[in-house]
Amino acid sequence: MNHPNPLDLEQGLHFYEQMLKIRLFEEQVNQLYLTAKMPGLAHLYAGEEAIAVGVCETLRKNDYITSTHRGHGHCLAKGAAVDRMFAELLGKSAGYCRGKGGSMHIADPESGNLGANAIVGAGAGLATGAGLSIKLRASNQVAVAFFGEGAMGQGLVYEALNMASLWQLPVVYVCENNHYTEYTAFREVLAGELRDRPAAFQVPSKEVDGQDVRAVYNAVLPLVERARRGEGPAFLICDTYRYYGHHVGDINRAYYRPKQEEEHWRTARDPLQICAQWLRGEYAVPPALLDEIGQRVADEIRLGLEFAMQAPFPTPSELMEDIYA
Repeated sequence: MNHPNPLDLEQGLHFYEQMLKIRLFEEQVNQLYLTAKMPGLAHLYAGEEAIAVGVCETLRKNDYITSTHRGHGHCLAKGAAVDRMFAELLGKSAGYCRGKGGSMHIADPESGNLGANAIVGAGAGLATGAGLSIKLRASNQVAVAFFGEGAMGQGLVYEALNMASLWQLPVVYVCENNHYTEYTAFREVLAGELRDRPAAFQVPSKEVDGQDVRAVYNAVLPLVERARRGEGPAFLICDTYRYYGHHVGDINRAYYRPKQEEEHWRTARDPLQICAQWLRGEYAVPPALLDEIGQRVADEIRLGLEFAMQAPFPTPSELMEDIYA
């Protein structure tokens, strides 16, 4: 694939490290669930890391994102710390929402993350509202809404696209098409082509290989720059795949997803391997350097989890706090 804005070695290594952090974080979350150390469920982002990293690396710290129930990757890519992320998932008071948001509702305003949301497509409306705020304040920011292809069956997304187009708001809508809306192939429930939908609102769109972090970065960078110049919203469709089930308890995927398909995406289409192969081929990066990065990230994950496991739970006296803004 042609990359008009090729990454240098430092950027490439940083992108690889960020994606690896998300992957190892999600693998650890899966283990927490399997060993009954985490309350509730989680929706893992493993396999889709290139999208969160490729998009968020085009943003400034004060730019906004809105996320989804599968939002750990977005949160980490936008600058959240591993230790506070783990604390939130474990319901600890040291978490980003003081342990009261959990896996599906993490927010980190300090890094511009306006929050994950369990309501499918809801982030599109929130990001559009943020875009209106940006325009009224003339603050030169950009808002990005992440959502899955299942959200393309929600009316709110189209209302948001309509308003953003009419008012030329600085919003980039990122559709992560992982091919399955919960347990159903998306083509069984979504008619037509996804790219035709934003076109109905005169919102320009692009489609990109969501497994190649360079492709995502190069596709979204001009959309973000365009929005920042005040030229209105844009839509990015990323072809991707979730490696785990719809949620951590979804262990019988064979009844709706072919095993050969899963194997293909995990081997030939893995975003970490695609990035590593490019680094080795373009810059002759030795395996030892990637191993060093892997160890550094593994240590960060280990220390973050230790912090979270030792952190206290909220006290009963805090029950009625943090309910209203």
